[in-house]
Amino acid sequence: MTSAQWRARTVLPAAAAALALSGAMLGAAVPAQAADGVPAPAKQGAGEVQAPSKADLLERVRGSVADVNDGEADTSPAREQEAGEPAGSGAKESYIIGGTPATITEAPWMVQLHYYDDKGTADEADDEGYFCGGSLVAPNKVLTAAHCVYGLNWADNGAVVAGTNQMPTVTDSGADLHGGRATGIYRQWLSPTYDDATLTGGDLAVLTLFDPMPYKTLQLTQSGDTVSYKPGTPATVYGWGRTSSTHQDGAQTLQKAVVPMRDDATCSAYFQGDFVPGQMTCAGNPASGQDAGTVSPCNGDSGGPLVVGGRVAGVVSWGVQDCVEKGAYGVYAKTGTYVGQVNARIDDTDLDFDGRADLFARTSAGDAWEYYSRGTGLGGRVYQGDWSGFDLVRQTDLDRDGYPDYLRRTTGGTLQWFRPYTDQATSVGSGWGAMKNIVVPGDMTGDALPDLLAQDKSGYLWLYPGRGNGTFGSRVSVGSGWGVMTLAGRGDYTGDGKPDMLARDTAGRLWVYPGRGTATATFTNRVLAGTSGWNFTAYVATGDISGDGKADLLARDSAGVLWLYQGRGSSAAPFVPRVKIGSGWNAFNVLG
Repeated sequence: MTSAQWRARTVLPAAAAALALSGAMLGAAVPAQAADGVPAPAKQGAGEVQAPSKADLLERVRGSVADVNDGEADTSPAREQEAGEPAGSGAKESYIIGGTPATITEAPWMVQLHYYDDKGTADEADDEGYFCGGSLVAPNKVLTAAHCVYGLNWADNGAVVAGTNQMPTVTDSGADLHGGRATGIYRQWLSPTYDDATLTGGDLAVLTLFDPMPYKTLQLTQSGDTVSYKPGTPATVYGWGRTSSTHQDGAQTLQKAVVPMRDDATCSAYFQGDFVPGQMTCAGNPASGQDAGTVSPCNGDSGGPLVVGGRVAGVVSWGVQDCVEKGAYGVYAKTGTYVGQVNARIDDTDLDFDGRADLFARTSAGDAWEYYSRGTGLGGRVYQGDWSGFDLVRQTDLDRDGYPDYLRRTTGGTLQWFRPYTDQATSVGSGWGAMKNIVVPGDMTGDALPDLLAQDKSGYLWLYPGRGNGTFGSRVSVGSGWGVMTLAGRGDYTGDGKPDMLARDTAGRLWVYPGRGTATATFTNRVLAGTSGWNFTAYVATGDISGDGKADLLARDSAGVLWLYQGRGSSAAPFVPRVKIGSGWNAFNVLG
């Protein structure tokens, strides 16, 4: 585009001088592995990975805040200016102008993301300090913008501060967090379709924390949500970003602003091709051209949530340079479009904490193993001991603390909630031997807590709503006639962000039962996924094995070969062509 057509944009975390992107501103036989078999690695349990010390965290926070206060914070990643663009305007940025103070009580899920890298030198000129906002969407998961994460190593240089509405104060000993708590980042993920050059493809990222935070979390809106995006619907945006277009200073206390949602046509008319309907949404009244009369996010607010009806409808992404250009709106990543991708990272069954779902397997002699995913295969195993007293095992995080748990049934019919990282087992209840099968697809009721589906021996299917503490509420009948079905499933197979269930009938056909996200009328109309040939001896669904944000399925044939059916995220064709994992899997009689 020509310079006359181009509108200066800036990602809402913008920086001081360079207006770039990011939020700186401020024993028995065992199955053969695919190929020759990879030696079993040491288990990467949460307690065995080196977390940053408190001193390290405070130094990262101190460096980030100092750079912001000195006006030296750069933005990241650096952006190339396009041909024909005006000098100094080649980026998108964001913050809240015209906001009002917010307490941490009304927004307990708000967190600060501090990044500081001194490059290992004594020269402060090459230091990098960044700042973004984010929201706790699970005790150890933070949702933020992808442009806040792209190109940066948050595990080595980042810190998350939660539990306070005040920005830290630099002290001689590091930083005063004003009652907040700091933790490090274990792993970072950003939407695999994100394009940093254009901020398209889903400007969304999830950070996994070392420590679960004891604060209320915020849910994402559901896919298919149109009510939240209806023009005129009031939404609230939160952040610590700039409060004026005339200086770079960010807010020292959390700010909020209520803005009306806008339709795609309005946003497209103003931003032209820079605004991508479906991937983005915009909100606010047209900016006035100055601070007075403008209410808008701005630099430093990037990654913060746009909340509608108590759920995240958007994440602060970008806007015009200095945020007050007459007629402009704030632009947000549309979470309703990407909720399936994000939820796969929030509610995972990742036993070794590498971002991919793993497999539990027990031999007929009772020897239990964890097999770790390497994407399209299993690359190592760790012995878990004698589990001969159990006849069913399922993976789930019942208390949503970020650490994977097991639901396991004893041969006497008692269902237990087992937390491997604390070695604690709690009885869920007895009488579960009456159930032919138990599956844990995820949150079937829309309350962000994992639920359970149980198929009894009379052919009835029951939904047990999870309470988030290892117990379940009163069961709800899903219907009868399920006795002829073999059930499996964990996660979203249709791409709509809601967990689904898989069922094979006696004719060898595979059906997808799309979840509705409500406690009543659990499923929408079923969809035929495979017309024949699904007569496997075992079906294992542990979630996103490949790490691409889509739910997968493992199936074992009568010869003992284990196959991976990688999810496609489509109800019409849910799986790509299968991949052989390995042979010898008939040695196991419990898989989960």
